[in-house]
Amino acid sequence: MNLPAAVDRPHLPHPAPIDAYGNGGFRFADLSHRGSLLCLPDGIWAWSVTSPQDVTPETLGPVLASAARLDLFILGTGRDPWIAPPALRECLRGHSLRWEAMPTSAAIRTYNVLLAEGRRVAAGLIAV
Repeated sequence: MNLPAAVDRPHLPHPAPIDAYGNGGFRFADLSHRGSLLCLPDGIWAWSVTSPQDVTPETLGPVLASAARLDLFILGTGRDPWIAPPALRECLRGHSLRWEAMPTSAAIRTYNVLLAEGRRVAAGLIAV
């Protein structure tokens, strides 16, 4: 996995619903984390992204590496909607990755529903 050494181990080695968010962080599985999260089928990780402009092929490396095993990637963009630049959209399309961008609040609700349905879903959630 292409994660910096400081975050090479997940907070949780399996997916879990997000129980709460706000004040710059998230609660899930009786844990709390300050900052953004990357939720993948193999775990929940700290994510260095603090704004939608930080979302690049590099920061999405673990998602792109998992693309063949995902039904959908949800990008929680913080408080506001965001339109990804053409180069990023083309990168995601090049990996045959279905994805949606929406404010983090909506992304969490969507992620939790799809996870409960047993879907192969990932989410990049920018903290608000």
